[in-house]
Amino acid sequence: MKFGIGLAALLAASWVGGVTARAESMVFTSWGGTTQQAQKKDWADPFTKKTGIKVIQDGPTNYGKFKAMVESGNVSWDVVDVEYDFAVRAAKDGLLTKLTLPASVMKSIDPRFLTPYATGSFYYAFVLAYKKGTWGAYAPRTLADLFNTKKFPGKRAFYKWSAPGVLEAALLADGVPPGKLYPLDLNRAFRKLDSIKSNIVWWGSGAQSQQLLASGEAPIGLVWNGRVDALQKSGAPVAMSWDGNLTTGDMLVVPKGAPHVAAAMKFIAYATSAKAQAAFAADSGYAPINTGAEALMAKHALPALPDHHARSHVDLNMQYWANHRTEIANRWYAWQTK
Repeated sequence: MKFGIGLAALLAASWVGGVTARAESMVFTSWGGTTQQAQKKDWADPFTKKTGIKVIQDGPTNYGKFKAMVESGNVSWDVVDVEYDFAVRAAKDGLLTKLTLPASVMKSIDPRFLTPYATGSFYYAFVLAYKKGTWGAYAPRTLADLFNTKKFPGKRAFYKWSAPGVLEAALLADGVPPGKLYPLDLNRAFRKLDSIKSNIVWWGSGAQSQQLLASGEAPIGLVWNGRVDALQKSGAPVAMSWDGNLTTGDMLVVPKGAPHVAAAMKFIAYATSAKAQAAFAADSGYAPINTGAEALMAKHALPALPDHHARSHVDLNMQYWANHRTEIANRWYAWQTK
C-alpha cells in the first residue's frame, strides 16, 4: 500500500501543467542577438517559472536545417521563430504541426498574424537607419536617399538573404507607387540595386546589422526597427526614418515531428499572451500581435512600434513571397555572386 501511494505521488509530481516529465524541457529557436535575449527574458524565463518547463535556447533560425530535420525525422526544435512567408510555404510543404491552442488564445491574436499552422511572434518594419553626424548637418530621410551615394556617400547595409524587403525598397526608391509593387518587377529592382552594388555590405543577422551601423562601417542601411531601437537604448548615435517603412510579422511554428508538442503549444500560448507581448514590445521595439497588449504598455513606449507609423508604411505581401520565394532566391543569389 505504501508503495502504491509513493508511486502515485511520483506520477503526480511528474505531471506539470499537462506535460509529462519527458517534456520538462523544450527547445526554442530564434534569430539571436537582442531580439532573442528579449524573448528569453519576457517569454521563456517567466514561462519556466509558471510551468516548470525549461526552455533551452537555440539559433539562429536556419531554414535549410529546419527542412532537413523534418525530412530526416530527427527534429530537435520545438518552437521556431520564422519569417511569415516561410511559415506559409512550410505549411503547404507539410513541414509544420497544426496549432492546437485554446480558443481564448486564438481570439486574442491579431487575425493578420494567425493561420492554422502559425501564429504571430511580433510585428516589425524594415526602416532606413543611419549613424548620426556622418554627413554633417544632412540626414537621410527617404528610401531614395538610401540609393543616393552622391549626397550620402558610404557603404550600405542590406539583408543578405532572399526575403521580403530589399527588392521592394529598391522599387520604391525608383519611383514605383506602393500600391503597384506586386508582382515585383525584378528587372527594374535589380537595375536599381546595380547602381549601388559596389557600396553594399551584406548582413545576415540582426546583430551584424547593428555592428555595421554602430561602427560606421556601413553608416546607412535597411535594418529591422527593433535592432535600431536596441542600439538607441544602448546609447549608440544612430537614428531611423519611418518614411516608407516596410512592415510584416515574424511567426511562431512547431516543426512536424517536434519532440515536445504539448509543451510547445503551452509556450506559444504564453508567448502570445497580452502580458508577455507587452513586455517584449517594450524591450524590443517590435509591435505586439496580441490585440490587448498595447493597453498594458507605458505610453512613452508606443512611438517606437511600427503600427504607430502606419501612415508611412508599406505592407509586404507575404503570400506573393510564399509563392515565388524559390524563383526569386535563384536570381538573388546568382546576382550577389556576379
